[in-house]
Amino acid sequence: MKRIIVSFVLVAGLTAGVAVAQQGHEAHKAAKPAAEKTISGEVVDMSCYLDHGAKGEKHAECASKCIANGSPMGLLTSDGTLYVITLNHDNGDPYNALKGMAGKNVTVTGKVVTHSGVKGIDVTAAKEMAANVK
Repeated sequence: MKRIIVSFVLVAGLTAGVAVAQQGHEAHKAAKPAAEKTISGEVVDMSCYLDHGAKGEKHAECASKCIANGSPMGLLTSDGTLYVITLNHDNGDPYNALKGMAGKNVTVTGKVVTHSGVKGIDVTAAKEMAANVK
């Protein structure tokens, strides 16, 4: 009798575990994909910006060098929000164009994601803003 009860409990536990895992998987599949957005801000090199707040025209030359040497790029908005700029695997041209826009104000379009508190934008389009627009 004990074996029957133990077997029943084990089967019930495994069935419940599979059901919970399946519900989690279905919820993940049903999650709404990240929407594409257009955001404006300054292209910064993440290393100097995070280390000592470097940004703006005075830092543009240094930012260009840092980005050329592999420092990740960020998009700093006027409200202080910082997005890591990521390469879109289908088209790297907009990302590569941004490498030449360090210290400049740009408009970037792409899928915006947040993971573990870090915001990012998977860039699909980018253009430099007019000099008088901030």
